[in-house]
Amino acid sequence: MVTFLAGGTGTPKLLDGAAEVFDPAETTVVANTGDDVELGGHLVCPDVDTVLFSGGGVLDTDRWWGIADDTTATDDELHRLADAAGLESGPRFLPAEAQTAGRDIARWRRFSGVAEFMEIGDRDRAVHITRTSLLDEGNSLTEVTETLADAFGLDVSLLPMSDDPVSTLINTDEGTMHFQEYWVHHRAEPAVRDVEFRGADDARITDAVADALADPVVVGPSNPVTSIGPMLALDDFADALADTPVVAVSPFVEETVFSGPAADLMAGVGYDPSTAGVADAYPFADAFVLDDEDGTDLDRPAVRTDTRIDGAEDAARVASAVADALSEVA
Repeated sequence: MVTFLAGGTGTPKLLDGAAEVFDPAETTVVANTGDDVELGGHLVCPDVDTVLFSGGGVLDTDRWWGIADDTTATDDELHRLADAAGLESGPRFLPAEAQTAGRDIARWRRFSGVAEFMEIGDRDRAVHITRTSLLDEGNSLTEVTETLADAFGLDVSLLPMSDDPVSTLINTDEGTMHFQEYWVHHRAEPAVRDVEFRGADDARITDAVADALADPVVVGPSNPVTSIGPMLALDDFADALADTPVVAVSPFVEETVFSGPAADLMAGVGYDPSTAGVADAYPFADAFVLDDEDGTDLDRPAVRTDTRIDGAEDAARVASAVADALSEVA
């Protein structure tokens, strides 16, 4: 049994070939939900859905977002209506009183759907409508995710990190904004001053996540701050990692990050944007998988390989290095 922590694109790319090394029937994926947003009344879970769509064989791997070859008729019409009515486009974060009204799972994640700032495909939107409707029927996010995983035929078990709301807010020199506004709309351009995981103090892991974290854990090459950070902000999640074997794959090669805003975010919260900084951010990690070109000297075991992942063959190679690292610490 093994559990992967997933956020962004790094871990889903690793999972693309992990089945060659780890039996999918004995693999659990715990996905970050700090990036979730409620857009126009529908709960969108980007990191859950990337695993869902990838495992279901429908992910748009050019963007690592949404469903391949999806249509966008509804998104197009939302923008036409906004233009015709003279409504301002861009993120429309709802006022504070609206953020704490309605369904609790969407607290501090609520955006208006007017001229939606995240392009949602039509088939993709059907997933969000189904998810939100099942939540409104009284199901937990864990139960809903299991239902959707069955619908997409996933071979692995997929869990959200919590059934409680945790919202990743980025404090920047242009003000505080939800991570998706920072990343999707502003393209990570505002300087990061700090990151807040609002709701984490009151959120708890589920029994299913607790059971999964009792198995050896793999932290994929995800963003340490906004992909893994929301999980670590949960006290019981962090405590569980301290009591189980953990191997982490660095998303850096020394000071060079493979993709995304990880370097700026790590610097913004006080970590060195490098493999050494990742090690500082992960004191619970017992071993690391580093790139062959990464000469960082760590105080823990490190297995080296070519860690760039451009397809299933690359992913299988990195997964094999993960297995080797686990064998040293498990």
